[in-house]
Amino acid sequence: MNIRTAERTDSRALAYLMGELGYPTSVEEMEERFERISAYPDYHTLVAEADGSVVGMIGLCSGVFYEKNGGYARIVAFVVDERFRNKGIGKLLIQEAERWARDNGLVAIALNSGNRSEREAAHLFYRRAGYTEKSTGFIKQL
Repeated sequence: MNIRTAERTDSRALAYLMGELGYPTSVEEMEERFERISAYPDYHTLVAEADGSVVGMIGLCSGVFYEKNGGYARIVAFVVDERFRNKGIGKLLIQEAERWARDNGLVAIALNSGNRSEREAAHLFYRRAGYTEKSTGFIKQL
């Protein structure tokens, strides 16, 4: 298992993984997204490789708190290929994301996860990784 920074050439695998996450994405769309994401220094994308194939990814961004000193990381995308789940890959990706956050002087890491029944296993995973439920998120499409 190898965890590394994602590259543009990973776009095909990332598009597949976005579909696994519930967001069908074409390779062309992923290439465009990855190009834009990569242009922002506060964003970081990691992939997990098994036998030379990308089987998981975690996308992060960093921000600065308004309510206190310091900065935080936010996990904005996180998925492991269904065929490779329950093998410790997600745990490795989370650990590497946390390492990236600490290395960048960030003091917390957060994520949002949907309140749908199919997300219950993911919520259990996050709790076991030391994450606690803290707030309810809201979104408005513009």
